[in-house]
Amino acid sequence: MLRIAWSTLRTRWVSFAGTFAALALGAALIAALGQVLASGITSPPRGPQRYAAAPVVVVPDDRLTVDTWRGGSSAPLAEPRGLADDIVARFPGAVVDRVFPARLSDGPPAVGRPWSAARTAPQPLVAGRAPSGDGEIAISAGTRPGRRGSAAARALVGTRVPVVTATGIETYRVVGVTEAGPQPTVFFADAHAARLSPRVDALALWRPAAEVTKAVAGAARVLSGQDRALADPFREADERARNNANTIAGIAAGFAAFIAIFVVSSTFAFAVGQRRREFALLRTIGATARQVRRMMYGEAALVAVAASAVGAFLGPQATGPILDRLTALGMAPEWLVPSESSVPAWVAFGTGVLVALTGVAAAARRAGRVRPAEALREAAVEPRAMTWGRWIAGLGLLGTALVGMAVNAIGDPASATNNKTFMPIVMLLIAALGLLAPVFARPVTRLLVAPLERLRGAGGVVVAGGTAASPGRTAATAAPVLVTVALAASLLGGAAMTDAAKAALQTRPVRADYLVLPEGDSGLDRQLVQRLRAVPGVIVATETETSVYTLEGDTQLIRRPAQAVEPATLSTALSVSLVAGSAAGLRDDTIVVSRTWELSLGQRVRMWRADGSPVMLTVAGVLGDDSPADAYVTPAHAFSALPSVAYVTPRPGASAPAVRAALEDAVRGHNARAVSRAEWARESGDRRASASRLGLLAVLGIMLCYTVIALVNTLLMAASDRAAERGGLRLLGATRAQVLRYVVAEALAVMAVGVVLGFAATALGLLGLEAALLRLAGPFAFAVPWKPVVAVIAICFLLGAVAAVTPAIRTRGVAVPRS
Repeated sequence: MLRIAWSTLRTRWVSFAGTFAALALGAALIAALGQVLASGITSPPRGPQRYAAAPVVVVPDDRLTVDTWRGGSSAPLAEPRGLADDIVARFPGAVVDRVFPARLSDGPPAVGRPWSAARTAPQPLVAGRAPSGDGEIAISAGTRPGRRGSAAARALVGTRVPVVTATGIETYRVVGVTEAGPQPTVFFADAHAARLSPRVDALALWRPAAEVTKAVAGAARVLSGQDRALADPFREADERARNNANTIAGIAAGFAAFIAIFVVSSTFAFAVGQRRREFALLRTIGATARQVRRMMYGEAALVAVAASAVGAFLGPQATGPILDRLTALGMAPEWLVPSESSVPAWVAFGTGVLVALTGVAAAARRAGRVRPAEALREAAVEPRAMTWGRWIAGLGLLGTALVGMAVNAIGDPASATNNKTFMPIVMLLIAALGLLAPVFARPVTRLLVAPLERLRGAGGVVVAGGTAASPGRTAATAAPVLVTVALAASLLGGAAMTDAAKAALQTRPVRADYLVLPEGDSGLDRQLVQRLRAVPGVIVATETETSVYTLEGDTQLIRRPAQAVEPATLSTALSVSLVAGSAAGLRDDTIVVSRTWELSLGQRVRMWRADGSPVMLTVAGVLGDDSPADAYVTPAHAFSALPSVAYVTPRPGASAPAVRAALEDAVRGHNARAVSRAEWARESGDRRASASRLGLLAVLGIMLCYTVIALVNTLLMAASDRAAERGGLRLLGATRAQVLRYVVAEALAVMAVGVVLGFAATALGLLGLEAALLRLAGPFAFAVPWKPVVAVIAICFLLGAVAAVTPAIRTRGVAVPRS
């Protein structure tokens, strides 16, 4: 049967061209994205940056370790401890480094450090001299926006600039400019830096590591070699960026495999319908049902091996451009090294073959059931499209998706915000609607083409009859449009809905009319907070991010985020929803927790604070599910952390314009901004939306590529069957233009069927998502991203029209007869 399969491929190469292209593209994408995954996994961490020139670095132990009956459990500390004085005293002549918030007013995010630490990167001077007095600083290139080059650096020397530190604004004279370092830095004289930040964060040494380790005697961590990168400021950001790249590549590869299976199965299902007489003839001359199935598998295997080999070879060539694009979009770190492993290529090859054999399985079984007597039929009546197996599979997938949505909405609404929960449901719905498409194809087609039937002439009747008479062919042609529209609308709509719900969760509890937010991650300096409190006619409440640690099951130390708030002003700033207790009971020895902590009101719990110090806290309240915070504590537990937001509520009778003007004046120069509650809510939603949609662009690109292949392939396969029909129209008097208009109208009608079914899958998925999010966040408003969805639909219609007209123009039946 393999010889027959090879002969079939040679004579029906047009029918298999789309399958070949789909498998080749899928294998190429899986190989390329697999290389991206391998790059993210195998790329070595970025080399040391802050202490690249120092061979040995001593840093405090930044982990909290608690003894348990299983040994010890540890977690990273939220509050840096600093090196003890006796450790510093053991290493005279070492570079004593202190890292603290310091930033030029209205400048980019930066840190402050003592001048002696400039040699650890190193960051030599390019202009001026080192700072020596309390009122002098040196800045690294890039610390002041718009200044580049040696001439600009020399021009900065001698200028006086305001610098914002944790204590507030102070004016300094720039006496030097250094080369750019791992991050923008403001260098102070060593003694002045010690007054600004007494905590010692690191010692840089030029001694043998073994000697330093012996002197430390386990009281701190000694870093050398690549381990020095552990002290870099962006280590956690690097890991997040690596994980982001891996997540995006994994999701895109999963969608590529899913769509490839869908396209291949649709193509072979359509081919079986076209070749029923061929299979019947094979059965008539003695072929068994098993041999027919083997022939189908052989055709799929031959196409898959060739296509997967091409894709697996070409795919890795795209790894570099994909990484560059992800880096440009901020979705991958720039230091990833493209992997040279051959494993992703082999995985892509095997996946391509497996996808083809999986996609052809149902079509092969159906081909094996063709009876020999069907070879004698002359009528081109489409056989029954919906078999019992297709009914069971379609309804089973639909039921599974609906049950999953109900479980999420009722039992775990918070999981609906996770794409890993929503995307599988979307794919189940798409697969279900794809299998059940022939059931809906005829009524949907009748509904869509009804206006055409009312037009003058027979064109509308012909279009309506042609599309409605073959629901199987219509469903197969509309399948790629269904997949593309459903995925685009579901993913974009789901992202918009989820972002809006998260924004509502975050913004709805806020009662304050105004918020003061820092520009960057440094927080609000103490001088600014004092200036805000001095604004007449307002109540100011600050919120500071911190952490507490609990021991779960006496075995696992868990770091939990907490918000440090002032109990006296909390109720004026936030509407805190509690299911037990009261926020009024919040004191230095109590805590308000969410229900996820599984603690009861009044329970005393041993915890550890952000600096690792133990404390016994009593549960004073239990938060509701709609609370944006996981826990509330008092500012006594925030230590050196600066407030992340200040809530400002005007007192009764205060003038809103006057309050806004006073706030704008108070924040001027402090690298902060004052916004109204409505402005903040809008910015929060926009920021979430822009971050979410970046990752979807890659998926949409993959879907559109498959749509092109599937549409062109299916319509080309159908062209040969429709040639006699179009020739008959010419014989009945239809002109060439009328036939082409009929072809375009029929193609657009089929595309519309795919769009309607795609929207049906989208509606089901988004309704289930909305039900879960309503239980989680309550009513919320969101903007449907119509523009990209409409663009995707327009591309589908354009591709459908072009793919239908091209073979029709070249068909002899459409050619004008010569007299």
